[in-house]
Amino acid sequence: MNKILRIQSTLLKFPFGKYLFSKTVARMAPYFKTINPIIDHLEHNKISVSMRKRPAVYNHIKTVHAIACCNLCEFAAGICMEASIPKHRRWIPTGMDVAYVALADNHLIASCDLSDTDWNQCDEVPCKVSVKTIDGKEVVTATIYMKVSDKKR
Repeated sequence: MNKILRIQSTLLKFPFGKYLFSKTVARMAPYFKTINPIIDHLEHNKISVSMRKRPAVYNHIKTVHAIACCNLCEFAAGICMEASIPKHRRWIPTGMDVAYVALADNHLIASCDLSDTDWNQCDEVPCKVSVKTIDGKEVVTATIYMKVSDKKR
């Protein structure tokens, strides 16, 4: 089990463990704290992350700002990568394609599934992230490109 999944396993044993785990992970890159993401489900190759619609992430029409949605996508993809990549490999984002398909007018859930990834052979992983409102309306789709390489010895 990799490091982030071990941390999750430890913290989920405590009251408010999901909240503690989410806050701990968001501190890895402090900018993620701006959206207050909550990791609802994390396992090898899969993640589901939620974000509440609240004034701090509003745009001028009081829907969730596009950049807050991008931040949620990058958080989901990055944590999914971190929970899935073998110990001898590393990753870094190199690009992002985003489509805003509807107004983000409610709380959001982002999901990413990397089940089709051959972790020992890949040099780039396209992380496809879907963001939906809590009532199931897809509002954002993103592909975040992650360069993958072996760690230096």
